[in-house]
Amino acid sequence: MAVIPDWPEERRRMVEKQLRRRGVHDPRVLEAMGQIPREEFIPPESRLLAYTDDPVAIGFGQTISQPYMTALMAALLDLTGTETVLEVGAGCGYAAAVLGKLAARVMALEIVPGLARMAEANLKRTGTGGNVEVRAGDGSLGCVEWAPYDAISVAAAAPEIPASLLAQLRDPGRLVIPVGPRYDQELRVVTKRNGRIDYRVATLCRFVPLRGGQGWR
Repeated sequence: MAVIPDWPEERRRMVEKQLRRRGVHDPRVLEAMGQIPREEFIPPESRLLAYTDDPVAIGFGQTISQPYMTALMAALLDLTGTETVLEVGAGCGYAAAVLGKLAARVMALEIVPGLARMAEANLKRTGTGGNVEVRAGDGSLGCVEWAPYDAISVAAAAPEIPASLLAQLRDPGRLVIPVGPRYDQELRVVTKRNGRIDYRVATLCRFVPLRGGQGWR
């Protein structure tokens, strides 16, 4: 008979060992990730890996990022709770749930229709999607309907920063995105202020490629 993990304790350990000890100190991010049941966003066959310090396969050739990367990207957006956020690469919906706890509303785009359906179902089942809208579509082009965005989070690696996303970013606004070759990238924090675009590199990273019109073809 399979032993069911103590999921709340797994979340507590994840927050303490993988996030706080590695420099993620934003209390709102830590609280959100301590509350949201990550295991419920992962397919049953991989659920026991929900709180490992690694990406986990979620089907369709995609993965859910390791908890640390989800937390780091959310913290880098520096959200206060009033923002409209665009998430590109919704995957299974977990990061959108985290962002939904931190912002006023979230538009989550996913280019794989099956994953978009999964994300929407996961958010609904866990009660974490009340202010999150999931759509299937080309995230590299953004979503003009909700623009401009106070913050944009991209969970896939782009060869360069998509012009569409920069155009849809509010001034002032902040964009977090992995940029670089297919296998090793820089996680960039891009800021728009007074018409000027600047960026800094937060860390090195490795993400799946951003697909679409302004991603990898």
